[in-house]
Amino acid sequence: MEQTSPQFKKVLSRYVNYRGIDIVLYLKDGSVIELDKNRRIEGDFVIKNEKEGIVSRIELSNIQRADFFAA
Repeated sequence: MEQTSPQFKKVLSRYVNYRGIDIVLYLKDGSVIELDKNRRIEGDFVIKNEKEGIVSRIELSNIQRADFFAA
């Protein structure tokens, strides 16, 4: 799904809240991030909490596309 409108944020927000969905984010810099189940959206950022207590913030404008998989 391409980020071209507020619709992207709406769809991503909906799927972030479903724990049975795996999400892979493809960033504009070419990196790929797989979100674990402990994730949320705050404002214009995806917050990824890792097991070690590390918190990553990914700005929505840096996301090129997202893939959603049923777990």
